Amino acid sequence: MNEEELLQRAVEEREKLFKRYEQGREGGAEIDPWEDPGFEVYHTTDRYGFIHDKRLPSKVDIHEAKKLQIEVERQKKWIKMLKSWDNALTSDKLHSRVYKGIPDSLRSIIWCKLLNVEDTKNANSGIYLKMYTLARQYSTDARQIDSDVNRQFREHLHYRERYSIKQQQLFNVLTSYAMYNSEVGYCQGMSGLAGVLLMYMNEEDAFWALHILLTDPKYAMHGYYKEGFPKLTRFLAHHDKIMSKFLPKLKKHFDKHGLDAMLYSLKWFFICFVERVPFSLCLRVWDIHLLDGERVITAMAYTILKIHKRNLLKLNDMDAIVNYIQVKLHKDFLIDDDTVIQNLERSMEELKRAKMDTAGPPQKEEIPTRPFGVFKKPTIDKIVGMRTDKFSEKERQTNELVVLTSDIARENAEKDESYACHPNDSVGGHTGTDSSNFTNSLASSTVSLRSSKVSSICSVEDTRL
Repeated sequence: MNEEELLQRAVEEREKLFKRYEQGREGGAEIDPWEDPGFEVYHTTDRYGFIHDKRLPSKVDIHEAKKLQIEVERQKKWIKMLKSWDNALTSDKLHSRVYKGIPDSLRSIIWCKLLNVEDTKNANSGIYLKMYTLARQYSTDARQIDSDVNRQFREHLHYRERYSIKQQQLFNVLTSYAMYNSEVGYCQGMSGLAGVLLMYMNEEDAFWALHILLTDPKYAMHGYYKEGFPKLTRFLAHHDKIMSKFLPKLKKHFDKHGLDAMLYSLKWFFICFVERVPFSLCLRVWDIHLLDGERVITAMAYTILKIHKRNLLKLNDMDAIVNYIQVKLHKDFLIDDDTVIQNLERSMEELKRAKMDTAGPPQKEEIPTRPFGVFKKPTIDKIVGMRTDKFSEKERQTNELVVLTSDIARENAEKDESYACHPNDSVGGHTGTDSSNFTNSLASSTVSLRSSKVSSICSVEDTRL
């Protein structure tokens, strides 16, 4: 096909995608059978909207009923506090009440207040519609976003059906934001962030909440998604330092099996623990994150490993360790949410005393440099979806760092093990999973496919499943 034909095909494809989402599930919608999972009304749907593959319980769980009763009582206090939100007394009470958990019925209001969404939206009146209109005409990310929207929260009642209202909103928010923040564009992890926000906010509020999470210095997630992933690199290095200081035995155990933090923790940092811990606990972490900022993510990563250290030390295989962290803990964290949050709070205090509660100030390359909302017509290569086989300099550096970090850790662990078992030998053998090839392929995965920057970065962990 010549250039003109390629451009015409791209325009027609984008038009078709947007029309499908605008039409939704109305008569005549083109929906393949595999896109609409079957739904059995007698299956359990939890209070957050997630469908579970088990029958409804025959009677009310006593512990769940007690939790709901406590939440109702707390809800009364929150409603009273909302009436005097800007009062100094409210500020004093806010910390303890957020750590006890925001009532789910009020989460929408409280999250918007913690993020200051209303002021940001009012200061940018009309911008969201303008970005959507531009996306409708020029989006180069629509194809990837369409694919990811249909994969996000497949077990959630509101995201389950193809072109449902929530799928429509998620598609609109992501395509519009890719136009607004052109430096980041679209990355797969953003679908998880926006998806959770849309469970508690309307479309435009979720758009501005996503922007605040990426650009407000308190959260500064822009650096996670920017080319080269500079913030991810910095936070993974800090995570390793925390492990070396507070969990040295577990760190050596991971190193022995070639288990770099990138293999198990990407969704911790990229999506704030979505799909890595039970959703009820995930929401509690989000409550605290929105209040206290990025240091909560660092502390929660430490808390998870600290709580489950004994079980992890019993696992002598990389696959088993990764499966435990990614899959088992998502299904059952083994400890109730309140106890986890108490441990998280202690972890934050512990890290603060050691002056390790933050990874330090952001690097220059993590901070947004391009103005927001300024439209620049995409190149022909981007419009037609051409990909480059070459890594950029930042991608190459990230690739080398991932491989080097993992190799050094594994070699040190092998030397320690060899010396402990055979002090007279110059070279020791390494038992366990050989992960060198996988580490190299992982590093390549994290910096390839520039059409979505990290179209596989949040599923890279899942290659171990």
